[in-house]
Amino acid sequence: MFSISKRSEVEPFHAMDVLAEATKRRAAGHPVISMAVGQPSHPAPEAALEAARAALADGRIGYTDALGTARLKSALAWHYKDRHGLEIDPTRIAITTGSSAGFNLAFLSLFDAGDAVAIARPGYPAYRNILGALGLKVLEVPVTAETHFTLTPQSLEAAQKESGITLKGVLLASPANPTGTVTGREGLKALSDYCAAHSIVFISDEIYHGLTFAGEEASALELTDEAIVINSFSKYYCMTGWRIGWMVLPERLVRPIERVAQSLYISPPELSQIAATAALSAGAELDRYKASYGANRDLLMRRLPQIGFSIASPMDGAFYAYLDVTRFTNDSMGFAKRMLAEIDVAATPGLDFDPLEGNRSLRLSYAGSQAEIAEAVERIAAWLK
Repeated sequence: MFSISKRSEVEPFHAMDVLAEATKRRAAGHPVISMAVGQPSHPAPEAALEAARAALADGRIGYTDALGTARLKSALAWHYKDRHGLEIDPTRIAITTGSSAGFNLAFLSLFDAGDAVAIARPGYPAYRNILGALGLKVLEVPVTAETHFTLTPQSLEAAQKESGITLKGVLLASPANPTGTVTGREGLKALSDYCAAHSIVFISDEIYHGLTFAGEEASALELTDEAIVINSFSKYYCMTGWRIGWMVLPERLVRPIERVAQSLYISPPELSQIAATAALSAGAELDRYKASYGANRDLLMRRLPQIGFSIASPMDGAFYAYLDVTRFTNDSMGFAKRMLAEIDVAATPGLDFDPLEGNRSLRLSYAGSQAEIAEAVERIAAWLK
């Protein structure tokens, strides 16, 4: 079943509501463990912190070019050469105020009101909300074991045939939130080729790159120069609150994106750009952080089935476990509220990610410390008994 939406109202983001309630309970003295939001428990890498300290001591923090500093863009171009073997012209890189700004810039620059964009269901709720708020149609295409939990040319064709609409854009995340799906090079190429053949814009959300535990992590840039790639320093680099991300654009889109960015954002914060430049050299430290998430993942893959949860999709990347909770409830929102109120463990109801069938699902983030995740699992196990 496909879902088509074109909403003027922004739907609630239950993960943030759960986080707010968890924060309130923690302030009241409750021993809350949050597995609701994908926020790394580790601090920004030391090199980033040191660079920020030095910049603050100097005190001259101001505006930069609307698409960011030449230094950070050059460092990112080096990153793509080192990690993907790609030669990316730094002028194709746009620095953004987090990946959220990147999505806003892409949608505003690429589509007109009424255009249709396909996203996966279950998928990140902000896609649906931003697209809907901008007057765009959202075609939610179910991803299942049959499609390897990712979008495919066949599923896009079927969605268009059933809905009677023609797509102008396709947005895919790999690794994906909430499913953890890693779409390998072959799958990315199939999507890229399909979009090119049908004049569809292909947007690749790669904000969880660096956090792949199984499968093949590939960038859409390895396959085409026409993809719009969006990435962020929030996840692998542990810099959520710094609000810094980037886009890699086809050359023809740089100036249109820049014009919109100038009006909406002036420029990304310079302090965050300075820290992010330094963070790109902190791979050894960041890989230690990744190893801790890997240990959490191993624990959850072993313990969750033991305590009665069915893992609904492969935990190949990002730091999420997407669970089928129908053994216990068909109301994941109520289940999440009770879990927080009764054992001080916060999780995200599946309705955020799947408005049709998410009442049967729950997402757990394992980005916390190993001690916290282990304690949370044991609390849940005892509670379910």
